[in-house]
Amino acid sequence: MELTHFDRRGNAAMVDVSAKDITERTARAGGTISLGEETLRVVQEGRAQKGDVLGVARLAGIMAAKRTAELIPLCHPLIFDTCTVDFDIRDDPPRIEAVCRVKLSGKTGAEMEALTGVSVALLTIYDMCKAMDRGMVMGNIRLLEKSGGKSGHFLRDDGPCGGPAERHGGEPGEGPAIRGGTG
Repeated sequence: MELTHFDRRGNAAMVDVSAKDITERTARAGGTISLGEETLRVVQEGRAQKGDVLGVARLAGIMAAKRTAELIPLCHPLIFDTCTVDFDIRDDPPRIEAVCRVKLSGKTGAEMEALTGVSVALLTIYDMCKAMDRGMVMGNIRLLEKSGGKSGHFLRDDGPCGGPAERHGGEPGEGPAIRGGTG
């Protein structure tokens, strides 16, 4: 597989997307923050000193996804059709699972934006709860699904713990599905 962010001389370079077609592109990325039982209860009940933890984290994730090109040097600036960040609170073990979904029409993008969004949402939860719990652990940040563009459809079929993933060719009927490792 060829690395695309290097020129002929080996220098870092932004990929030229001028010849690419505009297609609908979507990506979903997920991640988890583990936290103490009492901290989780405070978040659930909306009693955190800094306010609505999940509401602020949702906005932070969306804002970060929109600014990915300012954070990751060779990403292209993109205009989204939509971006969402959702949370699932789990009790055993205590954790919050976050998912960022990005949809756009363009020549590139969506997965780095979704990964950035979920990462910053989790960082925001940490920031808003660190006075109560410095033992929180963020992790398992991964691409869950991506569609559109030349590389086609990717669907992680492993749930939250890692495992095999599926990759599909570009257009339906174009090439065989490939099953591989953790993506």
